[in-house]
Amino acid sequence: MYDVAIIGAGVSGIFMAYKLTLEHPEYKIIMIDKGKRLSERTCKAESKSSCTCEVCDQYIGFGGLGKSEGKFNYTNDFGGSLDRKIGNQKAEALMSEVDDVICSFGGGEADLYHTHSPHLQQQAEIHGLKVLTTSVRHLGTALSTSVIQRLYNYLSKRIEIWFETDVSSINKGELFVLETNQGPVMTEKVVISTGNSGGQWMYDQCEKLGLKPGPSRIDLGLRVEMRGNQLDQMLKETFETKLHIAGDGYEGTTYCMNPNGRIIRKYQHGLVMADGQNMREEKTPGSNLNFTLFIPSLFDTKKEADQFAENVIGDINRQRARIVVQRLQDLKNDRPTNDYVIAQNGIQPSLEAEGGNLVDEVPEKFVRGLLEFLDALQNLLGEPIDDDTLVYGMDGKFYEPKIRTSDQFETEVPGLYLIGDCSGETHSLSQAAASGLYVAQYV
Repeated sequence: MYDVAIIGAGVSGIFMAYKLTLEHPEYKIIMIDKGKRLSERTCKAESKSSCTCEVCDQYIGFGGLGKSEGKFNYTNDFGGSLDRKIGNQKAEALMSEVDDVICSFGGGEADLYHTHSPHLQQQAEIHGLKVLTTSVRHLGTALSTSVIQRLYNYLSKRIEIWFETDVSSINKGELFVLETNQGPVMTEKVVISTGNSGGQWMYDQCEKLGLKPGPSRIDLGLRVEMRGNQLDQMLKETFETKLHIAGDGYEGTTYCMNPNGRIIRKYQHGLVMADGQNMREEKTPGSNLNFTLFIPSLFDTKKEADQFAENVIGDINRQRARIVVQRLQDLKNDRPTNDYVIAQNGIQPSLEAEGGNLVDEVPEKFVRGLLEFLDALQNLLGEPIDDDTLVYGMDGKFYEPKIRTSDQFETEVPGLYLIGDCSGETHSLSQAAASGLYVAQYV
């Protein structure tokens, strides 16, 4: 019999287990994950169809999505609503603690940088843009993997960890009984930390326990690739920045700005998207800068949100990992860009994509939102955005709808907690990890 069972070995579950072992070494804790140990997460498939994993190693297993870019944004301006749940100062203090933990396990090799710029904030407001600020420790894939492995080495000596384990049901009586393919688990408290990847499983379990999810959100956006010095005037005080625009019927926020980075294919939910990769992952820095302008949409259910993404991105993919790229001047003129034009373009694409017309490929608000944002951006810069700038369709971010929880993340089933992204309260590594530290105090 266990004191606490943590289902899901992503960032939120890892940080919660770490905190519990520090403050309550006497607790008997089990962590259960459907995936593999970090050292065994080796999937390098470039498409869902070529993936041979029974459970894909790219997203599931010890570390979860923390294994990928390892980008920790310490802010309440974006990345979730943790501050509204527990208070601004508490959220900031917990994210500072997250960074301390990361550094204690070797993450200090990556410098902490800041995007705060009061002058830029003032100038941006004049042109209808809002600057969102953060402090960032961007580990990159290699260092992030190393930090998570060290955390595993620490936890494996203090708690029980079961991998490649399916939890088929969560039953509540005097105690919780988890039915698994490795036998039943009895525990006083259950913490679900399955992130986005375990969303459907979590909803099925919660429905059986009488818990209902709320509305669902999905962010889709066009990824922009511009010449590397286009934003020099704006970035002279910081490595990157995050800008927000509010237009007619939409709000948009830039995400994952990568100076000297490149664009890569991202495989998620059976879809292929245009994602950005930091220059830290490259042997030779690129000559371009890229980012996505994400525009959120709300739906009554997660099924409707996922279907919307499938309709938009899936139609672009055409079951062959297709991504469309278009020259900015052609997008403004509603004119297709062909592969010959791309080959002659002054800004060369870092991702092999198919020339086309995004006006015909994506809903109108995403094109209109991006063009209005770029107009505001060039007014802020005081110079035109290069006509050779490239626009890719499309990028996406998936979120879990919220299930009602208390201020301590406890559901209406006493002793059952939801943390990290599956709670619907956090949308970033830093806030997910912070939620794990926070709930450890109450479990």
